[in-house]
Amino acid sequence: MTAEHVRIAGVAVALLFAAYGVVRYRGGGWRRLDLLLAVFLAGGIGAIAVFPQIGDVFTLLFRLENRAFALLVVSNLALFAFFLYLLNQIRANSIRNGRLVSALAIRQYKERFPERTRDDGGESDGRLLIVVPAYNEAPSIRDVLGTLPENVLGHKVDVLVVDDGSTDGIEEILLREDYPVAVHAVNRGQGDALRTGFEIARLEGADIVVNFDADGQYRADDLEDLIKPIVADEADYVHGSRFLGFYEESGSVRHMGVVFFSRLITVLSRQRITDATNGFRAIRGSKLDKLDLREESFSATELILEAFRNKLRLKEVPVSMLKRAEGESKKPKRLRYPFGVLRVIIQTWLR
Repeated sequence: MTAEHVRIAGVAVALLFAAYGVVRYRGGGWRRLDLLLAVFLAGGIGAIAVFPQIGDVFTLLFRLENRAFALLVVSNLALFAFFLYLLNQIRANSIRNGRLVSALAIRQYKERFPERTRDDGGESDGRLLIVVPAYNEAPSIRDVLGTLPENVLGHKVDVLVVDDGSTDGIEEILLREDYPVAVHAVNRGQGDALRTGFEIARLEGADIVVNFDADGQYRADDLEDLIKPIVADEADYVHGSRFLGFYEESGSVRHMGVVFFSRLITVLSRQRITDATNGFRAIRGSKLDKLDLREESFSATELILEAFRNKLRLKEVPVSMLKRAEGESKKPKRLRYPFGVLRVIIQTWLR
């Protein structure tokens, strides 16, 4: 193949890439930025194909002797940048999909329970709303909800279950038992389920919002200690710690991972955190709007860092964490969990 053939091939590739971008843009599949990136890359490919001397600039820039190798370095850098851009697009699409699923769930909830919601987001009325995310927890959900009290420290207790796309009939069970439930049409992850719960808490004017898992690992007896600092106006965000209280699976591999992430959060936040991944927490209802929550899963560390970023007064209190009452953990297996938690910590801290 001669140099002339390479030039022709390069120009052809550039034209095809530019044409593809135009077709995608006119069809509504791409935004203007996507089109501009496609045209820019196509122009770069075409320019180098027609004027290979451009590579000499990169040869000098990177202090290399071979023009072809310099162009290879540049193309790899461009490919890596494009890869990061695609990851960002995928993430943005996922966030939009999550908001759509949440909006549909909230709309259905308001239609089912019009007496509970109000659109003014008005003053709180001294109520405690316990938000319970649930995904295929039908075997344990009734027993877990049955342990919750009617009042805690003078606050009337209301319960909201967010069914995160379950397939085990949990929605029917809850409706039959007269428990309010918001339903995600598809499984989105605990983070999205909590966001739906927080938005409904705002609509209902809850004074305090508590997160309580549906798997039976937390004890309702700890609710009083969890909300006491908020009631006493000593904190806006109270985080439960199994390591200050009781941990039934102490000494496991997961135990060591939680300790590592807790120390990392401590360094980043400059406040001692002993249990960064615990999902048993209480938040002042009026502070929910300050939290910029984007994660589908691994939301515990995002919540803590967002609380610090927005200067919420945070306090840890001892709680108990037991083994699951029924079924298997929904957390990702093997290395997906620690890497996912680490990713969320880094992304949230960099905001």
